[in-house]
Amino acid sequence: MSADSLDQLYADLLDQHSQSSSGLPPVESWNPDLSGVIDIRIARDGTWYHEGTAITRAPLVKLFAGILKREGNDYFLVTPVEKWQLTVDDVPLHVIDVRLVTRDQQQALLFTTLTDDTVLASTEHPIRVTVDAESGEPSPYLMVRNRLEGLISRAVYYQLADMVEERLIDDKPVYGVISMGAFFPLS
Repeated sequence: MSADSLDQLYADLLDQHSQSSSGLPPVESWNPDLSGVIDIRIARDGTWYHEGTAITRAPLVKLFAGILKREGNDYFLVTPVEKWQLTVDDVPLHVIDVRLVTRDQQQALLFTTLTDDTVLASTEHPIRVTVDAESGEPSPYLMVRNRLEGLISRAVYYQLADMVEERLIDDKPVYGVISMGAFFPLS
């Protein structure tokens, strides 16, 4: 199947992904001067904290996630006139669900974040895995939007492990998943 027909086959999924992102403000075009540092921290598990207390109102976390911007290795909450730096322990978003969609023996992986982003894994939104040198534990990530990554939860990673396929790369077996015709190694 050609790349054009694969894109056509998943046009509805691509539309769903773009609708998920289209309601977000244009933070990439907002470049105010730094207003300061705000005592907000995003933990590795996706929990947002303000002054050490977990923010438990999901709509507020979703609002903040919508105005999140990355510059280099730093993260900011931005508006057209304000820019507040915050702390991110690992990456700012957390992937909590995956759905496998198969049509005509082709597949796509549709992910959902804790803040309701819907992301179709593809070459534009790749999956990558790093391995801790000391523990050997993998950390899987998904590019969600505007250089913001999401840590794939352990439960979702186990779901991906059930979908794994083997490929020979440089004459070595590599295990990974396929989405939108792209292969993403998981090891």
